[in-house]
Amino acid sequence: MNDTRIPASAPYPIVWPGAPPGPVSHARYGLGTLCNILATWEDRKRFRLELARLANDNPHLIADIGLTRRQVEAEIAKPFWRA
Repeated sequence: MNDTRIPASAPYPIVWPGAPPGPVSHARYGLGTLCNILATWEDRKRFRLELARLANDNPHLIADIGLTRRQVEAEIAKPFWRA
């Protein structure tokens, strides 16, 4: 007998931005993982705001930390969820 039923689609994995790369797990992330992701995003946001302030107030210090103006602008332009 032919089975003509359509197979159920696999559930979509939950993948959070900023999650470590690797094989996709179907496990759900816990509250602790969510808190870590949010804290990482906050750190990135704070770092990029501080870098922008430094670039505007003391542009000569950018060269002292080993970055070019273009590298600083590229880092500042990134959204908070991108590493």
